[in-house]
Amino acid sequence: MKQTLLVKLAPTPEQHAKLLRTLETFNAACNAIAAVAFAEQRASKFDLQKLVYYDIREQFGLSSQMAIRAISKVSEAYKRDKAIQPRFRPHSAMVYDPRICSFPAPDRVSLLTLDGREVMPFRFGRYAEGMLQRARGQCDLLYRASRNTFFLAITVDAPESALDDVSEFLGVDLGIVNIATTSDGELVSGGHIKNVRARYSRFRAKLQKQGTKSARRLLKKRSGRKKRFVRDTNHCVSKRLVARAKDTARGIAIEDLNGIRERATVRGKRQRRALHSWAFAQLRSFLSYKAALAGVRLVAVDPRDTSRTCSACGHCDQASRKTQSRFVCTSCGVVAHADVNAAVNIGRRAAVIPPNAAPLAG
Repeated sequence: MKQTLLVKLAPTPEQHAKLLRTLETFNAACNAIAAVAFAEQRASKFDLQKLVYYDIREQFGLSSQMAIRAISKVSEAYKRDKAIQPRFRPHSAMVYDPRICSFPAPDRVSLLTLDGREVMPFRFGRYAEGMLQRARGQCDLLYRASRNTFFLAITVDAPESALDDVSEFLGVDLGIVNIATTSDGELVSGGHIKNVRARYSRFRAKLQKQGTKSARRLLKKRSGRKKRFVRDTNHCVSKRLVARAKDTARGIAIEDLNGIRERATVRGKRQRRALHSWAFAQLRSFLSYKAALAGVRLVAVDPRDTSRTCSACGHCDQASRKTQSRFVCTSCGVVAHADVNAAVNIGRRAAVIPPNAAPLAG
């Protein structure tokens, strides 16, 4: 399994200037290559290399491998949508492979620039220290203009544990009011997250309406806070779920929610904002890789009727879902929390799936 580790570079002022010039030149070359790719309708990196390789090296002063990485970046972007010409921002990521990037020391990286090799330190925390002992592959050079800081996204090989053979699954119902509800009855409320998102949205709208220079400066300073908050919350939730399943020797079952935004009925601006800011794909991604590292089996099941079916008698009736949180079976009369009832059904549905029949793709 591949994992990405983000570390902060600590270059000298001279090295910082060299990195910035290299990054901007690299992306300018990418734009020049993209113009040729669009004009010639060529998406293959091999075809593009024949067309632009020597011209790009001469025009922008790129090394051989830098030119190859630029051509590859354009090829991948153009293949995604051949109807438009790809355009790259001056500070978009630059790809470094082992030929132009090496690690001479545990806390040092050697990066090729337009002015030659530069060795510089990078900073990392305790969590990253263990990951840096693993084999390292491709890296991405990232620049955050708001902080005038360079980062390096390092790809490392993470060994996957053998998946445990399980007969029971911890059912997890994902939602907006409750971010995650387990078949054990544990609820992770989304109320706090909803309030934080709403506060950030109101604050951003207020500053955008003002439109002053100080307001734009504050918007730039505050950018990304909501995204980082949601990411941290999803990390905490997924870690807790995987630990719970591992400790009880169970797998994890979640709903296959692909296309949920297209199927959902949305009424009003507030409901639309809640639905489209719900980062369930990110949570599923975190669950996927954390479960694989821990050896916990993770499957996605068909969510159809899981919230309408009674977990006690199996009777399915839409009328049983009285409110968002209350489930009262119209057949046997059992009363339960609606999300817990759905989570139990999800866990049971996964238990009847043959092993490896529907593993969740990361």
